[in-house]
Amino acid sequence: MLTRRELSYRLTMGAGALALAACSQTTSTAESSEGKIMTQTSNTDWANLSEREWKERLTDAEFRVLRKEGTERPFTSEFNDNKKVGTYVCKGCALPLFTSETKFDSGTGWPSFFDFIEGSLGTKLDRKLFMARTEYHCSRCGGHQGHVFKDGPAPTGLRYCNNGVALDFVEA
Repeated sequence: MLTRRELSYRLTMGAGALALAACSQTTSTAESSEGKIMTQTSNTDWANLSEREWKERLTDAEFRVLRKEGTERPFTSEFNDNKKVGTYVCKGCALPLFTSETKFDSGTGWPSFFDFIEGSLGTKLDRKLFMARTEYHCSRCGGHQGHVFKDGPAPTGLRYCNNGVALDFVEA
């Protein structure tokens, strides 16, 4: 469990990264697992896309997880057993979130990582299931990715338990 000081710091840093990323003038290009080139232009205002615009960009399952903080069923993601070398990116905006070097088999049924790409995630406290958990999201588009737990492997001891439907994969 995170201490109040750690959580406060992460929330502050996550909010700052989210604000900076939402306003940044960048272009991300990635090739999705379906072989499609995804380009996110610099004029996309990720923080202010309407629900309608998100629904046009995402499938129903992707929208439910990324925009409504849902959870996919365990063992349903194509990425749970993925062993290829590459980068996992946000399905909403193609921001690189994790590298394959940080992925591990947690046995939970969701793609899991012990570390993330610096500046790519923000966190917030989630009390939906009558317990306090740390939720994390993409720092650029705010898309819900999953929850982080303190039962991962060294060197961090953390497990970023990610919804596979919220990810895409770019092979190296």
